[in-house]
Amino acid sequence: MKVCLQPVGSVRSDVIGYLRDKLGKIFGECEIFEEIELPKYAYNPKRNQYNSSLILMRLPTHCSVTLGITEADLYAYTFNFIFGEAELKGKRAIISLARLDPEFYGHEKNDELLKVRALKEAMHEIGHVLGLVHCGNRRCVMCFSNTIFDTDYKDWKYCERCLEFLRSKGLEINLEIK
Repeated sequence: MKVCLQPVGSVRSDVIGYLRDKLGKIFGECEIFEEIELPKYAYNPKRNQYNSSLILMRLPTHCSVTLGITEADLYAYTFNFIFGEAELKGKRAIISLARLDPEFYGHEKNDELLKVRALKEAMHEIGHVLGLVHCGNRRCVMCFSNTIFDTDYKDWKYCERCLEFLRSKGLEINLEIK
């Protein structure tokens, strides 16, 4: 399966590289596309955030999964913010690094924590694209994250139940990576 990473606006190259390496090992192949601009029409000045659904529709669909990655703060529907959004059983998803960054919460810079959080949200949104819904297992990456504490608590992996669902669809997922 091929996962393509689509930077939306300027995105830290170390995070993109980390995700390329990890997702490539997990799903089989991962490619990074050239950066595209954040669409001005997706910006809501009253919220100082971008509408994720409008950005999601701009992402290409010629890969098994295209994961948009942005540093912009995102919102969708009635949510105050979101870490990411995906087309359930579609081809596109997007994650935001804004609220995954420890500095957003006034903490010290921690690149490793940011990367692990980004991997968790990437796995979560890719899971939705592959047909997974939210999981009740709080350690499963498919558990809904209402806060950053939820994201930190869960693992970056799919639980056995979610993994079995993906395998029943013929997907080869390698969770035995370091």
